[in-house]
Amino acid sequence: MTTLDSLRNRLIDQILTTKNEKLLKAIEDILQSTSASNNSDLEHSDFWTTLSEEEKEDILKGIEEADNGDVVDYNEFISKHK
Repeated sequence: MTTLDSLRNRLIDQILTTKNEKLLKAIEDILQSTSASNNSDLEHSDFWTTLSEEEKEDILKGIEEADNGDVVDYNEFISKHK
């Protein structure tokens, strides 16, 4: 069993045996608030849902260009636009 599995099992055991409703609500709130930020799918992030389709496409295009090495050095860019 991995450390993560062991931790998960210990937490599950503690959650199942507690009678503290405030604690359970706090755990629920933590899990709900962190689920979006831990999810790598941009669709689940709060800011992403506020963007227009055009903005989303521009961001994804920029990420793709950067991943492909299609970038410009910051100082080089600034020197050309002074």
